Amino acid sequence: MNDVSQSTVKVMLVDDQNLVREGIKSLLNLAGHIEIVGEAGDGEEALELIGGFAPDVVLMDIRMPKLDGISTLRKMKETGIHTPVIILTTFDDHELVLNGIRAGARGFLLKDVSLESLVEAIDTVHRGETLIQPAVTERVIKGFTELQKDGDSKVEKDPVQDPLTQREIEILRLMAGGYSNKEISRAIFKSEGTIKNHVSNILAKLGVRDRTRAVLKALEIGVI
Repeated sequence: MNDVSQSTVKVMLVDDQNLVREGIKSLLNLAGHIEIVGEAGDGEEALELIGGFAPDVVLMDIRMPKLDGISTLRKMKETGIHTPVIILTTFDDHELVLNGIRAGARGFLLKDVSLESLVEAIDTVHRGETLIQPAVTERVIKGFTELQKDGDSKVEKDPVQDPLTQREIEILRLMAGGYSNKEISRAIFKSEGTIKNHVSNILAKLGVRDRTRAVLKALEIGVI
Protein backbone atom coordinates (compact mmCIF):
# COMPACT_ATOMS: atom_id res chain seq x y z
CA MET A 1 0.00 0.00 0.00
CA ASN A 2 1.04 3.62 -0.45
CA ASP A 3 3.38 5.32 1.99
CA VAL A 4 1.32 6.66 4.89
CA SER A 5 3.78 9.53 5.33
CA GLN A 6 2.39 11.30 2.26
CA SER A 7 0.13 14.33 2.54
CA THR A 8 -3.45 13.91 3.73
CA VAL A 9 -6.14 13.41 1.08
CA LYS A 10 -9.58 14.74 2.06
CA VAL A 11 -12.40 12.50 0.84
CA MET A 12 -16.19 12.95 0.75
CA LEU A 13 -18.47 9.88 0.63
CA VAL A 14 -21.75 10.00 -1.29
CA ASP A 15 -23.95 6.91 -0.97
CA ASP A 16 -27.59 6.44 0.02
CA GLN A 17 -26.76 3.44 2.22
CA ASN A 18 -25.43 4.45 5.63
CA LEU A 19 -23.96 0.99 6.22
CA VAL A 20 -21.94 1.23 3.00
CA ARG A 21 -20.61 4.66 3.96
CA GLU A 22 -19.64 3.42 7.42
CA GLY A 23 -17.88 0.40 5.93
CA ILE A 24 -15.90 2.46 3.43
CA LYS A 25 -15.02 5.01 6.10
CA SER A 26 -13.75 2.31 8.47
CA LEU A 27 -11.58 0.82 5.73
CA LEU A 28 -10.14 4.12 4.54
CA ASN A 29 -9.25 5.10 8.09
CA LEU A 30 -6.74 2.25 7.94
CA ALA A 31 -4.88 3.95 5.10
CA GLY A 32 -3.40 6.56 7.43
CA HIS A 33 -3.25 9.48 5.00
CA ILE A 34 -6.93 9.61 4.00
CA GLU A 35 -9.38 11.75 5.97
CA ILE A 36 -13.15 11.45 5.51
CA VAL A 37 -14.27 15.08 5.74
CA GLY A 38 -17.95 14.66 4.91
CA GLU A 39 -20.80 12.42 3.85
CA ALA A 40 -23.99 12.76 1.82
CA GLY A 41 -26.88 10.37 1.22
CA ASP A 42 -27.74 11.47 -2.32
CA GLY A 43 -26.61 13.76 -5.11
CA GLU A 44 -28.71 16.74 -4.06
CA GLU A 45 -27.25 16.68 -0.57
CA ALA A 46 -23.77 16.27 -2.03
CA LEU A 47 -24.15 19.38 -4.17
CA GLU A 48 -25.33 21.36 -1.13
CA LEU A 49 -22.47 20.22 1.11
CA ILE A 50 -19.45 19.82 -1.14
CA GLY A 51 -18.47 23.49 -0.97
CA GLY A 52 -18.30 23.43 2.82
CA PHE A 53 -16.43 20.13 3.01
CA ALA A 54 -13.92 21.11 0.28
CA PRO A 55 -12.80 17.51 -0.40
CA ASP A 56 -9.86 16.62 -2.62
CA VAL A 57 -11.72 13.58 -3.99
CA VAL A 58 -15.36 12.45 -3.94
CA LEU A 59 -16.33 8.76 -3.78
CA MET A 60 -19.85 8.54 -5.20
CA ASP A 61 -22.38 5.77 -5.74
CA ILE A 62 -23.83 5.67 -9.25
CA ARG A 63 -27.43 4.82 -8.28
CA MET A 64 -29.05 6.97 -5.59
CA PRO A 65 -32.47 8.51 -4.91
CA LYS A 66 -33.31 12.13 -5.83
CA LEU A 67 -30.17 12.63 -7.92
CA ASP A 68 -28.01 9.74 -9.11
CA GLY A 69 -24.25 9.78 -9.55
CA ILE A 70 -24.21 10.61 -13.26
CA SER A 71 -26.74 13.43 -12.88
CA THR A 72 -24.74 14.77 -9.95
CA LEU A 73 -21.58 14.77 -12.07
CA ARG A 74 -23.39 16.76 -14.75
CA LYS A 75 -24.68 19.25 -12.18
CA MET A 76 -21.18 19.63 -10.76
CA LYS A 77 -19.85 20.45 -14.22
CA GLU A 78 -22.69 22.93 -14.85
CA THR A 79 -22.07 24.75 -11.57
CA GLY A 80 -18.28 24.85 -11.92
CA ILE A 81 -17.44 22.27 -9.24
CA HIS A 82 -14.24 20.61 -10.40
CA THR A 83 -13.58 18.21 -7.52
CA PRO A 84 -12.52 14.86 -9.06
CA VAL A 85 -15.07 12.07 -8.61
CA ILE A 86 -14.58 8.32 -8.40
CA ILE A 87 -17.75 6.39 -9.14
CA LEU A 88 -18.41 3.29 -7.05
CA THR A 89 -20.99 0.75 -8.19
CA THR A 90 -22.16 -2.83 -7.81
CA PHE A 91 -23.48 -2.75 -11.38
CA ASP A 92 -21.56 -3.84 -14.47
CA ASP A 93 -23.75 -2.07 -17.06
CA HIS A 94 -21.32 -0.72 -19.67
CA GLU A 95 -23.73 2.08 -20.61
CA LEU A 96 -23.61 3.38 -17.05
CA VAL A 97 -19.82 3.29 -17.15
CA LEU A 98 -19.67 5.18 -20.43
CA ASN A 99 -22.22 7.76 -19.29
CA GLY A 100 -20.25 8.25 -16.10
CA ILE A 101 -17.02 8.83 -18.02
CA ARG A 102 -18.73 11.23 -20.40
CA ALA A 103 -20.18 13.12 -17.43
CA GLY A 104 -16.68 13.66 -16.09
CA ALA A 105 -15.91 10.82 -13.67
CA ARG A 106 -12.16 10.54 -13.07
CA GLY A 107 -12.32 6.99 -11.73
CA PHE A 108 -14.64 3.99 -11.88
CA LEU A 109 -14.55 1.08 -9.43
CA LEU A 110 -16.75 -1.84 -8.49
CA LYS A 111 -17.68 -1.88 -4.80
CA ASP A 112 -15.96 -5.21 -4.25
CA VAL A 113 -12.60 -3.54 -4.88
CA SER A 114 -9.84 -4.20 -2.34
CA LEU A 115 -8.76 -1.54 0.15
CA GLU A 116 -5.36 -1.33 -1.52
CA SER A 117 -6.92 -0.71 -4.94
CA LEU A 118 -9.37 1.84 -3.52
CA VAL A 119 -6.56 3.79 -1.82
CA GLU A 120 -4.49 3.61 -5.02
CA ALA A 121 -7.44 4.97 -7.01
CA ILE A 122 -7.94 7.86 -4.58
CA ASP A 123 -4.24 8.76 -4.70
CA THR A 124 -4.17 8.44 -8.50
CA VAL A 125 -7.16 10.74 -8.99
CA HIS A 126 -5.81 13.17 -6.39
CA ARG A 127 -2.63 13.47 -8.49
CA GLY A 128 -4.77 14.59 -11.42
CA GLU A 129 -4.74 11.28 -13.25
CA THR A 130 -7.62 8.95 -14.10
CA LEU A 131 -8.24 5.33 -13.19
CA ILE A 132 -10.75 2.74 -14.33
CA GLN A 133 -10.60 -0.63 -12.60
CA PRO A 134 -9.56 -3.32 -15.13
CA ALA A 135 -12.68 -5.35 -14.30
CA VAL A 136 -14.81 -2.36 -15.31
CA THR A 137 -12.80 -1.79 -18.49
CA GLU A 138 -13.38 -5.40 -19.51
CA ARG A 139 -17.13 -4.87 -19.19
CA VAL A 140 -16.97 -1.69 -21.29
CA ILE A 141 -15.01 -3.48 -24.02
CA LYS A 142 -17.46 -6.38 -23.96
CA GLY A 143 -20.37 -3.96 -24.15
CA PHE A 144 -18.91 -2.15 -27.14
CA THR A 145 -18.25 -5.45 -28.88
CA GLU A 146 -21.92 -6.39 -28.44
CA LEU A 147 -23.07 -2.98 -29.66
CA GLN A 148 -20.88 -3.23 -32.75
CA LYS A 149 -22.24 -6.71 -33.53
CA ASP A 150 -25.77 -5.35 -33.25
CA GLY A 151 -24.91 -2.37 -35.43
CA ASP A 152 -25.88 0.10 -32.72
CA SER A 153 -25.81 3.64 -34.13
CA LYS A 154 -24.54 5.08 -30.84
CA VAL A 155 -21.08 3.68 -31.49
CA GLU A 156 -19.19 6.42 -33.30
CA LYS A 157 -16.88 5.53 -36.16
CA ASP A 158 -15.27 8.89 -36.90
CA PRO A 159 -11.77 8.25 -38.22
CA VAL A 160 -8.70 9.64 -36.49
CA GLN A 161 -7.09 12.32 -38.68
CA ASP A 162 -3.55 11.19 -37.78
CA PRO A 163 -3.60 7.36 -37.60
CA LEU A 164 -2.18 5.64 -34.56
CA THR A 165 0.92 3.51 -34.99
CA GLN A 166 0.92 -0.17 -34.09
CA ARG A 167 3.00 0.66 -31.00
CA GLU A 168 0.47 3.30 -29.92
CA ILE A 169 -2.39 0.85 -30.38
CA GLU A 170 -0.48 -1.69 -28.31
CA ILE A 171 -0.05 0.88 -25.54
CA LEU A 172 -3.72 1.86 -25.79
CA ARG A 173 -4.74 -1.75 -25.23
CA LEU A 174 -2.59 -1.84 -22.10
CA MET A 175 -4.10 1.46 -20.95
CA ALA A 176 -7.54 -0.09 -21.44
CA GLY A 177 -6.42 -2.91 -19.16
CA GLY A 178 -5.71 -0.42 -16.38
CA TYR A 179 -1.91 -0.52 -16.64
CA SER A 180 0.11 2.47 -15.42
CA ASN A 181 2.96 3.98 -17.45
CA LYS A 182 5.46 2.15 -15.27
CA GLU A 183 3.68 -1.19 -15.79
CA ILE A 184 3.46 -0.58 -19.55
CA SER A 185 7.18 0.22 -19.70
CA ARG A 186 7.94 -3.11 -18.05
CA ALA A 187 5.53 -4.99 -20.30
CA ILE A 188 7.02 -3.76 -23.59
CA PHE A 189 10.59 -3.17 -22.38
CA LYS A 190 10.66 0.58 -23.00
CA SER A 191 11.58 3.40 -20.61
CA GLU A 192 8.83 5.11 -18.64
CA GLY A 193 9.77 8.39 -20.37
CA THR A 194 9.21 6.79 -23.76
CA ILE A 195 5.81 5.53 -22.65
CA LYS A 196 4.85 9.02 -21.44
CA ASN A 197 5.76 10.40 -24.86
CA HIS A 198 3.66 7.73 -26.58
CA VAL A 199 0.72 8.47 -24.29
CA SER A 200 1.00 12.20 -25.05
CA ASN A 201 0.97 11.43 -28.78
CA ILE A 202 -2.04 9.16 -28.36
CA LEU A 203 -3.98 11.87 -26.50
CA ALA A 204 -3.11 14.42 -29.18
CA LYS A 205 -4.11 12.14 -32.05
CA LEU A 206 -7.40 11.20 -30.43
CA GLY A 207 -8.13 14.81 -29.43
CA VAL A 208 -8.69 14.01 -25.75
CA ARG A 209 -7.19 15.34 -22.52
CA ASP A 210 -6.66 12.23 -20.41
CA ARG A 211 -6.12 8.47 -20.47
CA THR A 212 -9.71 7.56 -19.61
CA ARG A 213 -11.12 9.50 -22.53
CA ALA A 214 -8.42 8.10 -24.78
CA VAL A 215 -9.58 4.56 -24.01
CA LEU A 216 -13.22 5.57 -24.44
CA LYS A 217 -12.53 7.26 -27.79
CA ALA A 218 -10.48 4.29 -28.98
CA LEU A 219 -13.35 1.96 -28.11
CA GLU A 220 -15.88 4.20 -29.82
CA ILE A 221 -13.99 4.38 -33.09
CA GLY A 222 -13.04 0.71 -33.03
CA VAL A 223 -9.27 1.17 -32.72
CA ILE A 224 -9.08 -1.38 -29.90
